[in-house]
Amino acid sequence: MNIQQLEYIIAVDDYRHFSKAAEASFVTQPTLSMMIQKLEDELNVKIFDRSQLPVQPTEIGRKIIDQARIAVGKINQIKDVVEEEKGMLKGVFKLGILPTISPYLVPRLMNVHRQSNYDIRIKISELTTDQIIKSLALGTLDGAILATPLNEPEIAEYPLYYEKFFAYVSSDEKPLYAKNALEESDLTSTKLWLLDEVHCFRTQILHLCNLKKRKNSASIFTYEAGSIDTLINIVDKNDGITVIPEMALNNLSDDQIKKVRPFKNNTPVREISLITRKDFMRERMINIIKEEIRLAVPETLLDPALKKYVIPL
Repeated sequence: MNIQQLEYIIAVDDYRHFSKAAEASFVTQPTLSMMIQKLEDELNVKIFDRSQLPVQPTEIGRKIIDQARIAVGKINQIKDVVEEEKGMLKGVFKLGILPTISPYLVPRLMNVHRQSNYDIRIKISELTTDQIIKSLALGTLDGAILATPLNEPEIAEYPLYYEKFFAYVSSDEKPLYAKNALEESDLTSTKLWLLDEVHCFRTQILHLCNLKKRKNSASIFTYEAGSIDTLINIVDKNDGITVIPEMALNNLSDDQIKKVRPFKNNTPVREISLITRKDFMRERMINIIKEEIRLAVPETLLDPALKKYVIPL
């Protein structure tokens, strides 16, 4: 067993195709297939089911590939140590980001990054929190932008900005629409449109309106959407209300802005952080990404005093 064989099975798992994996690995397909066959013979198991198209890992193959990703990641950390020591600032940073953050932050971040002089390529993937945590553990991500705190022992969190929540109210909701600001209790007075259950944003809204423990709340809220933009469109074309993050306001039309209401008293906030594995070695690269993210958001979101209003996940 050698590093090259582990890299080859990872490539096949990524592309689910031997020819494409060989091309990405800069070897011929016979060479890649032969090396994987030798590894299977050594382990006396089949890592891939070649009878399926696209190629699929076997049950034991899935476990082997996951461990291969971890092993290759650890080996690559040796290179990271050397590059960090030499002050080298180049390479690929594989960044995960929540779908509830991406539409509002990524265009701004890419604009900031293009104007920088760093030889760093950011490869972005939209993923849920659970997918991000798994991908960090497997080494398929270097870092991620998401809502915190997570309190995961193997993850380092770098808080970046604090984003307020706002209510978005249908004009058909006459009593609520007439208000200049809403109480948190107003969220339970009519139909509340939420994201589906894979999104931590949904969990924060349930905490916000104290519905987290209410098992029989189906009459109060309805689960409909997979994105915040969809929630906004649902409210525009139906009744009810939803909750949106502060940066989403920049994407609203003048008519839509009229439907936005702040919350009274305690301002509900989500903390957005860059996270990495605690053993990630490229400290200079992390600092650059952190600074670029901060430059990409409005200054009003950088106030650390807002941390006390963070809604739990």
